[in-house]
Amino acid sequence: MATNLLSRVADRIYWAARYIERAEDVARIVRAHGDMLADLPTHAQIMWRPVIAIVGSGAQYDSRFGGDAPETKDTETAVVEFLLADRENLASVVSCVSAARENLRTTRETVPRDGWQALNDLYLYVSTEVDRGVDRRARERFLGRVIADSRRLDGILATTMNHDEAYAMWRLGRALERADMTTRVLGVRAAALLEERESEETHQHDELQWMGVLRSLSALQMYQRAVRGPVEGASVVRFLLEHDRFPRAVRALLREIRRALGELPDPTALFDEVDLVDAALRESTAGSGDGTLAGEELDDSMDAIQVALAQLDKRIHDRYLRLG
Repeated sequence: MATNLLSRVADRIYWAARYIERAEDVARIVRAHGDMLADLPTHAQIMWRPVIAIVGSGAQYDSRFGGDAPETKDTETAVVEFLLADRENLASVVSCVSAARENLRTTRETVPRDGWQALNDLYLYVSTEVDRGVDRRARERFLGRVIADSRRLDGILATTMNHDEAYAMWRLGRALERADMTTRVLGVRAAALLEERESEETHQHDELQWMGVLRSLSALQMYQRAVRGPVEGASVVRFLLEHDRFPRAVRALLREIRRALGELPDPTALFDEVDLVDAALRESTAGSGDGTLAGEELDDSMDAIQVALAQLDKRIHDRYLRLG
């Protein structure tokens, strides 16, 4: 395979994978948060604002809407519209789907035609339905379609695309984005739940909220199968970090990253970067297994893993994706 072709095509496939995975992840997080609020009593003080922090768009949201805005019923609409329909927010569902489509549009000779059509169909659906999808009455249908079509695209590529360097780039981008989002969910939502526990306030709905953390990563059923115990904080965090068979756990994603890199030319230096991510994972307080977790320490640990992932992403760009 020619190096010039690798750089041009690899860059766009890598980012198409990251963008479509991000769109799916944001849709799942919004859906899980809404489902959790519906299950909680009306007096429970659970807000929508932390969802913005999970996605990492807090500064942009605050600059546009004001960081000290009161928490009112309108906040749900503002947050959901920002995460789903705001075309100026590069992490919104509509922006991510559009960016994924643009990247694959220029590399259609590399991906199966069915894959391109699946993504184009999703783009057309999102472009016309996203404003209605903000409304509660249509939101479940809209989010379900985004998640289902993202999985459909992944399945098409897995079963009909040559498993060559281009497909390795797809897997690499998808796995890196998933690992980043898992640590974000843990670093924001899980850490906040642990901080609340440390404050010795009364929390009658802890299990329901930890179930919401798992649902935001489609992990509840697999957690119950693997742990066979109550849904409680320390076990949830260890499962999402250390389980080596659940495909959204950080440990399993690092294995997938190594496999994808192993199918690319001369990946030795990048394996060293993956080892640094692995070291940050092993050093995390959450992975200690002693049953004690502190919210601030968990947040710091997830920050360290995210920094290591960002460095790995930079090295991938330097090695394979830098054009020209």
